[in-house]
Amino acid sequence: MNSAILYSFRRCPYAMRARIALHLSTLNPYIREIELKNKPDEMLAVSAKGTVPVLITADGSVIAQSIEIMQFALTQHPDLTSPWLSPNTYQTLLNNISTPQTNELINANDNDFKPWLDKYKYADRFPEQSQTWYRQQAELFLQLLEEKLAQQAYLCADSPTLADFAIFPFIRQFANVEPQWFATKPYPKLSQWLSQLVNSPLFLAVMQKTPLWLPQRNIMKLKQA
Repeated sequence: MNSAILYSFRRCPYAMRARIALHLSTLNPYIREIELKNKPDEMLAVSAKGTVPVLITADGSVIAQSIEIMQFALTQHPDLTSPWLSPNTYQTLLNNISTPQTNELINANDNDFKPWLDKYKYADRFPEQSQTWYRQQAELFLQLLEEKLAQQAYLCADSPTLADFAIFPFIRQFANVEPQWFATKPYPKLSQWLSQLVNSPLFLAVMQKTPLWLPQRNIMKLKQA
């Protein structure tokens, strides 16, 4: 697995969730941190869509969708002795990778919530409606998550599963648009859930800064010893 390569951008929520799954797996690819305004030709040659994350596996296969990277890392290269999760918690993670509930929540995040999040975050680019209006549309998903979290500690179980790791980077992004507003709104379960995940040792490791790959073509592993 030493020749696997991950193209990433630290602040991208799609790249975040891919890095989370890779940290929870036995894989440790070389990481190539990019700038969106200076995308490497090597990345564009294997993934013309030009977005991160992109994982080139040891056998040369290219996985250019974040959820597919997560599923590949966790199903093909699980780390049953992961330092980040207990054995029972890790088994719960594996058991919930492809359940209907997991798929429905991730699809709702990616296909319904994310477009509203973009318009809320960049409301000046979408003058058809106010920022508040876009926020209200996005809140429909927050309300759904709040209801889920009223039933258990995490979205699909009492410990984090693929749905939590795939979704919380986007809720983090939402909360950071207007943090004072978010702190005052009636989403207590969601706020607690977000705080636990954002402040977890796993996420702190995932968010460690990495030198840019270009121009020096720095050679660095995703997981540092």
